Amino acid sequence: MQIKVLVVDDSASDRLLIKNELSEYCIFTACDGVEAMRVLEEHDGINLLILDLNMPNMNGLQVLESLKEDERFRRLRTIILTNNSELDNEIKGLKLGAVDYIRKPIDRDSLKTRIDVHVALLRAEQALKQQTGEQKFTFDMIFDQIPIGIAILHSYGPNPSDHAIVRINSVYEQITGRTKEELISSGWAEITHPDDWEEDMKNFRRLQSGEIKVYAMDKRYIKPDGSIVWV
Repeated sequence: MQIKVLVVDDSASDRLLIKNELSEYCIFTACDGVEAMRVLEEHDGINLLILDLNMPNMNGLQVLESLKEDERFRRLRTIILTNNSELDNEIKGLKLGAVDYIRKPIDRDSLKTRIDVHVALLRAEQALKQQTGEQKFTFDMIFDQIPIGIAILHSYGPNPSDHAIVRINSVYEQITGRTKEELISSGWAEITHPDDWEEDMKNFRRLQSGEIKVYAMDKRYIKPDGSIVWV
């Protein structure tokens, strides 16, 4: 994962210092808030923003406010640069979404250590997202290809007004003879055979009340053509 860092500071010497210390990363620079917003618009995938609070045209706090209002940049990890006498601005910056601050004059070792920590956190987040994506892909593949009818339900009662079907696979649609939309509009009580309905409801109410954690039973569904299928 290539880390892209945007350094925003009206001091050319501080920009150069930061760029040199973080040379292992892909560095973009801007001299004020206006240019910083332009760079963010023009370059996708910037991971980390190092932002001076005291700048002309558009200061750091104004940049933070703009980032907070834009869904694309709201979660951009931002570290603010402050002076020793700017405790109030540090607090304001953190409240506006900054995750850390570095005080000037910039200490090279402290800068490198702090940035490396945040880069490590970024990489950990990226790895977690990738793992989650891979797990979802595996689940989707199994869910869609397994030769068993599956319906994932949330707070699903017997009637249409009770249900919240999260997901149904194609095999379940084939078994019931109904599409997902039809199953959502009908509710499971409507397609359950009358001779099985009482036992099914009894088990369901016990499950709903927390008396039991799970139940299983053989039951019959009535398909749209009137035929019966055991499940």
